[in-house]
Amino acid sequence: MRKKIASALLALILSIAFNFIVFAGTAEIELSGENRYKAVRLTPQIYNAANKDLSDILVKDSGGEAAPYFIHSGEQHVDKSRQSHAMELINSYLKDDNFYFDYKLANIRDRDTAATSIEFHTNNTGFAKTVALYGSYDNIHWEFVQDDKLYQVDDVSKLYIAFAKPEKYTHYRIRLDNNLERIAFDAVNLIYSTETNKETYFIESLSHDYSIENDGKYTNIIVEGLKNLRLCDITIHTDSMFQRSVRAPHAAMKELYNLSFDGTSYEDTTIPLHRQVSTDEKYIIIIFNRDDRPIDINGITVRYYADEIVFEAIAGENYTLEFGADHTKTAPIYDMERYKNEILRRGIDRVAIGEIQFAAPESTPEERDYSLIFNIVVVVVAVLLGVIIFLRLKRKQLP
Repeated sequence: MRKKIASALLALILSIAFNFIVFAGTAEIELSGENRYKAVRLTPQIYNAANKDLSDILVKDSGGEAAPYFIHSGEQHVDKSRQSHAMELINSYLKDDNFYFDYKLANIRDRDTAATSIEFHTNNTGFAKTVALYGSYDNIHWEFVQDDKLYQVDDVSKLYIAFAKPEKYTHYRIRLDNNLERIAFDAVNLIYSTETNKETYFIESLSHDYSIENDGKYTNIIVEGLKNLRLCDITIHTDSMFQRSVRAPHAAMKELYNLSFDGTSYEDTTIPLHRQVSTDEKYIIIIFNRDDRPIDINGITVRYYADEIVFEAIAGENYTLEFGADHTKTAPIYDMERYKNEILRRGIDRVAIGEIQFAAPESTPEERDYSLIFNIVVVVVAVLLGVIIFLRLKRKQLP
């Protein structure tokens, strides 16, 4: 009996210790291109082994020194639009030493014409004028809009007035303090322009391995290798005709279907996952079959949001990506995070990652916290001693 208990205790301790062994992953970065900064796209295998927040990732040079980096998750784009509306001069006059130009829209529409600026064109040069701008809807009642400056001196010019807010007047009046230079505007246009910042995330697709388990009225699709991935969606590929409820971990129930009637097909076999992070080694999707036969599944496609590690590559150096060595590590903080937008604007080379290798790192007792293991062992030993004492007492009580 004692031997059995001792064997069980030893097995438990070994199991606990094994769970605390950390296997470090490394991969050579295959440099290419002429730019100073390189970007390497992380793979699912790296996400699976690294910390959920990627805090344990390091870029090491040939000498084993850590190279600064930042994490890049998408491209930023600026969408610009511009509409121009011609204006025509309807009046110009001098009053109290000020010179006035009145303009109206050449084509007044039934709906409002919004504008973010008004632009002028002139062949005059060598002037700088303080101007006041007014707006009107009927050429009778005028409202002050704002003051500004127009100038064209040598190669420097400013021939527009940007509005503080979009305006919708049909008539505009510009007042010059004086017009000794006899400035004339050849063309005046109302401009409506917008700029929208958009970020396009890196989304990778993979046709993933999976297994199927049919359990009564349910079909379980078991997918491995998704741990720590920020999932976009999963698509089920099938030729079966069906309409069934499907549920993925931590996601709402969704009705998927693949139907065909009179030559018209209706299909939605994609489960949206909205950046959900997979936390388990096995990701299980459940199809509710009710009393129908399981559908025939030909494959699945997984889409996930990917990240790039961007770092500066020094000529003559080789670089290695390291990860998975310390699950308690906090993310490093580097200066280049503050000026990453400038780095990205200047251009980066996207480089490949080599074969990934795993190995148990050398033990560093001074850096590892064994308190949890020690506490577990103490509890197990206490339970073992209690069992032994109980058995001895029981033996003494026997006649």
